[in-house]
Amino acid sequence: MRITREVNLLSLLQKTSDLQNLDSRASSGYYGRIFYILLSIILSVNSSFKPEKESDFKVIAFYSARNDKAHISFVKEAKSWFSGVAANNGFVFDTTRNWNDLNPEFLSGYRIVIFLDSRPESTEQREAFREYMEKGGAWMGFHFAAFALTPSAIPDNWEWYQDQFLGCGAYTGNTWRPTSALLRVEHRKHPATKKLPQKFISSPNEWYKWENDLRMDKDIEILLSVDPSSFPLGTGPKKHEIWHDGYYPVAWTNRNYKMVYINMGHNDIDYETGTNRELSFTFTNKFQNRFVLDCLFWLSGR
Repeated sequence: MRITREVNLLSLLQKTSDLQNLDSRASSGYYGRIFYILLSIILSVNSSFKPEKESDFKVIAFYSARNDKAHISFVKEAKSWFSGVAANNGFVFDTTRNWNDLNPEFLSGYRIVIFLDSRPESTEQREAFREYMEKGGAWMGFHFAAFALTPSAIPDNWEWYQDQFLGCGAYTGNTWRPTSALLRVEHRKHPATKKLPQKFISSPNEWYKWENDLRMDKDIEILLSVDPSSFPLGTGPKKHEIWHDGYYPVAWTNRNYKMVYINMGHNDIDYETGTNRELSFTFTNKFQNRFVLDCLFWLSGR
C-alpha cells in the first residue's frame, strides 16, 4: 500500500509540473503559485510515508548462575555479549533468574527463549515450556542446559526434553580441562552456518558426550561437530577426561521444533591455585560469535 501511494504522489507531481508548463509566461504568476502550493503539500504528505523500521524481536534468557564458577562466569559474559549485540542488531534482550516466569502469559511476550546454564525443574514450568515450543516458540540452549545425569542434582527425569526435544538422552561424560577444538561444519546450507568456514577453532570449552547417537535420529540436524584432528582432546589428569577418538556433535537442531542446542558455555577457571581467576572466555571468538548470532536470526525468522 505504501509503494502504491508513493507512485500516486509522484504521478501527481508530474501532472502538477505539466500544469505549470501550460503557460510558461505565468510561471511566476497564478499557475506558479498553484504549483508551489501543491508541491509543498505533496512533499509534506510524502514525508509522512517513511519505511517502517524492521520490527524488533524479543529474547528472554533464563539462568541460575549458581554452584559452578565456570558456569557463573559464562552467564555473566553471555548476558553482557547478548546485550551488546541486541543493541546493534535490532532485537530486545531480557534476562530472568526467576524460573516461575516460565509460564504462558510471560512467554507470550517473547519470540525466543534462551537457557543459559540450566533447565526448568517444576512440572508447571516444564509444561509451560513444552507448550510454548509446540505452539511455535523458539529456543536456544547452551552447555549445561542439556545436562542430565542420575544420580545427580540434575537427574535424568524429563523424557520429553532429553530424548524427544534434544534427542541426546542423558549426559555420559566430558573432557577436562576446558580446551579449544577444531570444529567442523556439518550442514553447509543451514542459515546459521552459511557464513562460517568449513572448519574453525573454538573457544576453550568442556565438551560433553551423550547417551544417544544423534546421527541415528532422523529428526536431528547436526550443525557442528568435533573434527578428528582435535584428538587427543582434553588434558586430564583422569584418562577418561581425554578423548582419543569418536564422533561428538556440539551444535544441532531438531526438525520438529524451532530450536538449537550449542554445547559451548564453560569458561576455564583457575581452581587449582584457589584464585578462581577466569582463564578463558566463550564470546571472544569471531566465528563462534557469528554462529550464535546467525542461529538467533534464524530462530527469529529474520
